[in-house]
Amino acid sequence: MKLVHHIARAVACALVLAAAQLCPAQAAYQVVAVSDGGTIKGTVKWQGALPHLASSEINKDPQICDPLSQKHRDLERLVVAPDGGVANTVVYLKNVSAGKAMDLPAPRRFLNQKNCRYEPHILLVPAEGTLTIRSSDPVLHTVHMSGSADYNLPFVAAGQEISRQMTRAGSVELRCNAGHVWMNAEMIVAANPYYAVTGADGNFELTNVPPGQYQIEAWHEGWRVVGETPLYDVMTQVRVKRPLFSAPVVWSKPVTVPAHQTVTVDFTLGEKTPQLAQGH
Repeated sequence: MKLVHHIARAVACALVLAAAQLCPAQAAYQVVAVSDGGTIKGTVKWQGALPHLASSEINKDPQICDPLSQKHRDLERLVVAPDGGVANTVVYLKNVSAGKAMDLPAPRRFLNQKNCRYEPHILLVPAEGTLTIRSSDPVLHTVHMSGSADYNLPFVAAGQEISRQMTRAGSVELRCNAGHVWMNAEMIVAANPYYAVTGADGNFELTNVPPGQYQIEAWHEGWRVVGETPLYDVMTQVRVKRPLFSAPVVWSKPVTVPAHQTVTVDFTLGEKTPQLAQGH
C-alpha cells in the first residue's frame, strides 16, 4: 500500500509538471488579424514494438456497459494505426502570444457518456470556454475532474446534460466515481488556438500561424498501468480499485514558419524517452 501511495504521488507531481508545460505562464493571448499566416502539419508515429496494453474488466452494469458481452474494455490510452500513426496526441505551439481567434473544433468540447465510455477520449477546450457533458446511459455516472478543473458532476438519467466553464489552462483528468473504473478521458484547456489532436492516422495540422520562430510540443497521455487507486463507489459504497496510469510524455522541437508557407514537423513516440526529430 505504501508503494502505491509513493507511485500515486510521483504520478501526481508529473501531471502538475505536464500541465505547466502544456500551458506555461505567459502574457494573455491577443487576437490579431493574420494576413500572411503559414501552416504546420505533420504526423506522430510509433517507433518499436507495441507494448502489451492492459484492459479492464467490465464488472458493473454489464447490460448497459457491455452490450456486446466482451467482458473487458480497452482503456484507450495508446491507439496506434497499422502504419504506426499515433492517435490522440495533442500538438501545440508553446510560445505564441498573438494570432488568430479561437477556433478549436466543437466536437472536442462535448463529452458523451455512452455504454460507460467517454467519447471522445481527448477533449480540447479553450480557456474560459465551456465543456458540455451528456450521459446517454440510464445508470448513475459521476464525472470527477482533477488538475486544472476540479468538478464532480453526477448524472442520474439518460439524456441529462451539464455544462461547466473551464477557467484555468492546463490538463484535466476525467474519471467515473460510480464504480465504472475503466472510464477515463483527458482534457486540455488551451490558452491559444494553436492546438490540435492527431486523428486515427496520427496526422495533425495547425493553420494560419503568424510567421516566426516557435517551440512546437507534442503531449501524449501515459499508457502504462503502474498501480491502482482505491476509492468507494458512490452508488454502492463498495470499495473498488481504479487503474493508475504513468505520467504523460511531452517532447518538443523548434520550428520556423515563413509567411504563406507550409512546414512539416514529425514526431516519434516509443517506449523509450522520445527523441527529438531533426529538421522540419
